[in-house]
Amino acid sequence: MKLPSRYEDLQEAYKGRLLPNKSLIEKIKSAVKSININGGIRFLPVYGESGSGKSSATIELKTHLPETHTFLLEKEEISNKEKLIDRILNEYRYNFGKILIPIVDQFEENVAGKEKIPSQFIEYISLFDRNELKEIPTIFIWLTTSKNFQNLLTNATSRNKRILLANEFVIEGPEKYLWTNIIKDTFSVHNQEKDLADYLIIDTVIDEIVFECSTLGSAIENVGNKLAEQMEDIQDLSQYTVILLWPVSDSVRNQRVMQFSRPRDGYKLDWEAFYRELSIDEKAQLPLEVYNRTRLYFDMRIIPFRAADLHRLCSHIDSENPSLGKTYLTRFRNTHFFHIISENWENYSYNPVRERESDRSKEASDWYKTITTQPTKIGKRIALILRNLSLDAIHEKDIMTEFSTVRADVFINNSAINKKKYIVELKVFSAENTMPSTIKEQIKSTLRKHALLAGFMKKN
Repeated sequence: MKLPSRYEDLQEAYKGRLLPNKSLIEKIKSAVKSININGGIRFLPVYGESGSGKSSATIELKTHLPETHTFLLEKEEISNKEKLIDRILNEYRYNFGKILIPIVDQFEENVAGKEKIPSQFIEYISLFDRNELKEIPTIFIWLTTSKNFQNLLTNATSRNKRILLANEFVIEGPEKYLWTNIIKDTFSVHNQEKDLADYLIIDTVIDEIVFECSTLGSAIENVGNKLAEQMEDIQDLSQYTVILLWPVSDSVRNQRVMQFSRPRDGYKLDWEAFYRELSIDEKAQLPLEVYNRTRLYFDMRIIPFRAADLHRLCSHIDSENPSLGKTYLTRFRNTHFFHIISENWENYSYNPVRERESDRSKEASDWYKTITTQPTKIGKRIALILRNLSLDAIHEKDIMTEFSTVRADVFINNSAINKKKYIVELKVFSAENTMPSTIKEQIKSTLRKHALLAGFMKKN
């Protein structure tokens, strides 16, 4: 698993989050109408606590108001009249016809003599209002974390009240109950759709951090600190990969199993899908941090397997030495399951598993109804099939540690090639019993067994 190499990379990942602020959007909309009717410029001093989302909400105005163009002013442009007007005219040249929104982002915080800044800046833009920017619609926004400084900016407009949009405009950021999802979604967008849970940070961990923080920004920073703590631990991956192999005999059940996995990512168990299926009581009572760590440690996967690709290879199920047709072995070799256990997934051009209506699938479905009471025999035959395909596989293998023991329905040892070993758990359930609730329960059971095996939790 590829991890961000520095904490700064996480901070960077959160930048650019689209946080629409309705009050800000409405205020700018009204300013746009006023400018279209009366012309001239407008000025809006904005107060908000550090981390409340001022910068993101303001910069992303152009996303929600496409008739506008936002840009941040540099330090020298704020304090130098000529550089300021040059920048604005240059932006308008490349965004002709749009309303410009130059943004000052807390410039006063690191500048000596901050009390002089408001009057100087307002003097500049007041002159522009009557001269250079008379025909160029412009809305200046100044972001600050100081109420006193916001008042200084407001008072500086006393001689040109027309340009002031509001006296005490405040951005408070999104409601707190939204923060966990905002943090998760933002991280995912900037990290190839990966979840924070893939880095040992699950919802309950984020919720605890959010509860202690007063702003979204501080919550994000603390999640980043937590991520930095977890990086070293998560790289200690087990030599074992655990696979829940779930035979399916129709497209509906196939899809039900797939919704718990990330097919393009080698059918890795989708923690978010599993978490959504849990009840409120389960979320409160289960050791979810331990389960998530177990999922990652064992690189856990859940793979649907078409009964049609197994049917003909399982004839004479009680035979110790059956004849396995080459055509059917080739078909098995082409399954997603085999590509994964033979370490050929990266070289495979992915196509989703589909169960097509055909005589072959109908025969397989009828056969599968007769075999769900004999999972041990299915495991034994799959091990034989894998040996015929040149993999080292046996059925019913006990895996023991000092903490616990689990029995693999099929055990595959590729250690001579890549040091990987596969524990396959067969989930030979009837079509009627392949329900989301059943799948969830089987995932819970597998996570618990392997958490005990790794010593992540103790037996009751």
